[in-house]
Amino acid sequence: MATLSPTSAEPATEPDPAPPSRPARRRAPLLLVLGLAAALLSAALLSAGTGAYGIPVGEVAGSVLHRLHLGGAALDRVGESVLWNVRLPRVVLALLVGASLGCAGALMQGVFGNPLAEPGVIGISAGAAVGAVGAIALGLTFLGNWTVTVCAFAAGLLTVGLVYLLSRSGGRSEVVTLILTGIAVNAFAGALIGLFVFLADNAQISQITFWQLGSLSQATWPKVLAVLPCALAGLAVAPLYARKLDLLALGERSARHLGVDVERLRIVLILVVALLTAAAVAVAGIITFVGLLVPHLLRMAAGPGHRFLIPGSALAGALVLVVADLAARTAVAPAELPLGVLTALFGSPFFFWLLRRTRRRQGGWA
Repeated sequence: MATLSPTSAEPATEPDPAPPSRPARRRAPLLLVLGLAAALLSAALLSAGTGAYGIPVGEVAGSVLHRLHLGGAALDRVGESVLWNVRLPRVVLALLVGASLGCAGALMQGVFGNPLAEPGVIGISAGAAVGAVGAIALGLTFLGNWTVTVCAFAAGLLTVGLVYLLSRSGGRSEVVTLILTGIAVNAFAGALIGLFVFLADNAQISQITFWQLGSLSQATWPKVLAVLPCALAGLAVAPLYARKLDLLALGERSARHLGVDVERLRIVLILVVALLTAAAVAVAGIITFVGLLVPHLLRMAAGPGHRFLIPGSALAGALVLVVADLAARTAVAPAELPLGVLTALFGSPFFFWLLRRTRRRQGGWA
């Protein structure tokens, strides 16, 4: 019997590395959430202490603990005024707006079954913009300084309701019809915005432009309290539907067979998205790409499970907006960059990279 010489023998192949164990896979999302929470806390303290009047991070934490009667120490009179009347309202508002947009983006991508969906698809942002721009151009002041905010919020909710009603047929709605109706309503909203801009004077045009660019420079505690109920309600309800969204990812027919009322699920989550997004846009203007990119990146990092994706997107969205707002007011100090412009400047190239990456991994779109 012939035997193989050492030189002619095939080299031994190494076994494939074992896949990560189930406990390791379960720990990854938890560790990521804890990391996001720690990063958010650090960014919030840093943002609250950074500015023309610098406050060390330790003193910021001490002042917060002092107000909560948990120890710490108060700052001097000027420091307390700057921290509690200027910085912290802005940081807290950035946190709420970012968490709302991030969570709304995760819900939209789950409802539409498309990782590139975002709240503006169904006209929430455009509708809110019509309300705000219309209030400015027409000189409405029936609610004082709150007129623009309330008009934006109400118009955003009404636009979502209109999109949903127009997309229903035979007692149900379909994803494709919702998207196409949203595109049509967005176009109509753009025309209305253009009409209001045409009717506005120079001072009103400047105010409209500033609002559309997005900013948190007008943050106050009353604005925080105005958006807080909407944000808390939406962020509390969204995780309750994580399992149903996971089932919906299998397809509408499969989800129905597994007991999911797809139409009811879609109605409830669109309402939650409308509440979160309309409140955020009403107080901060149009801020793009947060609701699109944040859930997409987390899905790449820890998988598509919505039990992690929904709270993770809220934390990551808050972190992104706190950091972006800090950069907006310090990068060109004493001037301030519009927040929506900053997120678009960084979000657009990153979105293009995601598109190229997805296309390359799938071998093309066709």
